[in-house]
Amino acid sequence: MKTKLIYRMISKATPRRLWNAFVVYASYRISRLLRRPIQWGLPIGLSVEPTTSCNLRCPQCPSGLRSFSRPTGMLDLPSFKRWLRPISGRLWTLQLYFQGEPLLHPGFSEAVRIGHDAGLFTMSSTNGHFLTEAHCHKLVESGLDLLVISIDGVDQERYQEYRVGGSLEKVLDGSRELIRIRKQLKSKTPYLIFQMVVFRHNRHQIEAAKELARQIGFDEIRFKTAQVYDADSAVKLIPEEAVYARYARDESGRFGLKNSLPDHCWRLWHSPVVSWDGKVLPCCFDKDAQHIMGELPLADFSSIWRGERYGNFRRALLRDRRSTDICRNCSEGNPVWITPRTRI
Repeated sequence: MKTKLIYRMISKATPRRLWNAFVVYASYRISRLLRRPIQWGLPIGLSVEPTTSCNLRCPQCPSGLRSFSRPTGMLDLPSFKRWLRPISGRLWTLQLYFQGEPLLHPGFSEAVRIGHDAGLFTMSSTNGHFLTEAHCHKLVESGLDLLVISIDGVDQERYQEYRVGGSLEKVLDGSRELIRIRKQLKSKTPYLIFQMVVFRHNRHQIEAAKELARQIGFDEIRFKTAQVYDADSAVKLIPEEAVYARYARDESGRFGLKNSLPDHCWRLWHSPVVSWDGKVLPCCFDKDAQHIMGELPLADFSSIWRGERYGNFRRALLRDRRSTDICRNCSEGNPVWITPRTRI
């Protein structure tokens, strides 16, 4: 099944997108070599936030904790369509997800359709609580290429330890409904991934999760290391087994990222984030939108991407990545996925 996903992504290639990907990567490699920012082309991938709203209260998520300093809101679709159009010819992938639960946006399927009609590989991630029959029909018909459904446990007790306020039964029923409708409509998409974040309390359920994913009919299952924001949370949540964690204890007993932070980051050259209200952010670790590179549609995307703010941000990272706050807990260069991923 994974071969089909790769083929579908390749099918979105055009000469213009291939050339753009080449020049973006070339500019990144030259920037690393010269230790000064050079930016050619436009993003290869883009994450767009449908909403910051969420129905759950996950303890390590700023959306779930309601800890944002920025306002909650919904993506304006006409504005999104206007500013996306000029860059869609070189853009390759569109992820409709950042913070919040994207399916809470009443026009989510329409947003997917905008990306699909532009020839983009479209994907998203959901906690799976809004997969009703009507919503599933819209998702399949929208042309969504890939959907990740977060399921962090195989029983309600373990599941709700992190997915506070969630119902495992509702998520599993919704997943089955989406698979049923995909078959009914004779569609190959969306490709469905069962994603389990591995914590201390659910690490013993990995094999059971694989079996559950097979029974339901997912295309693939992935296991992800957890991200935390303070040492107390790490002690409670991070598994003791090194293979399941992106953090390790130092000599003082404190948790820190396993790998050092090199003074470069591929994300800054190829995959920015746009918040629901049009703020262009350097990457997905700027969850509270503290590093705003520009605002859409007040400025066009190309001028923001090549602008002074972005250049200064890239320059600072090339000199000393640790000096940038959002980089200190970044997964770039650190283990995120627990291998092997399993095709169903």
